Amino acid sequence: MPRISAATVAEHHAQQRLALVRAARELLESGDAGAVTFAAIAKATGLARNSVYKYFPGRPELFAAVVEDAMPRWTDAIRAGMSAAGTPEEKIAAYVASQLDLVRGGEHRIAQALAGVRDTAVVRDSATRAHRELLTPLIGALTELGEEDPRRTSLLLQGIVNAATTAIENGDDPDAVTELAVRMAVTAVTGTPPGR
Repeated sequence: MPRISAATVAEHHAQQRLALVRAARELLESGDAGAVTFAAIAKATGLARNSVYKYFPGRPELFAAVVEDAMPRWTDAIRAGMSAAGTPEEKIAAYVASQLDLVRGGEHRIAQALAGVRDTAVVRDSATRAHRELLTPLIGALTELGEEDPRRTSLLLQGIVNAATTAIENGDDPDAVTELAVRMAVTAVTGTPPGR
């Protein structure tokens, strides 16, 4: 029996699974989902290739696990930014700015790399759950503002964030893009630019 590096077999399996997910994440940071092969993952973690299949039946399940592993970093950063804001308008501004800070830090490269494999149901379902979770705090702020349809409005405001993300990733000035995206989002909901 192989040696385990945890107090229990279950903990060992959890550690190994996380190591595989983190190795896949590192490979995805290159921007190429094709680089994530079970042979590459096995090499990065020191496991035999057939051992990877004990944790993930295929690449789609591994990619879905990467999305689920990354999501708390996004939601925690957004919630932290929004909780520091006082008014619902400031919360909307923080929602936009927090996401674009993550984009500047390179967190979105994984989502870009996975865009080409979202046609797989398990990856698409995981990404859908992640986006729904992402919108939850924004929906709360919009509800506080008395927005008539906070869910629909949140989707449209996320469109501003998505466009700003594309601009930053294409080399536009991150500070200028963030400032404009925040102004557009707050103005779209309140009719008044932030700070006025």
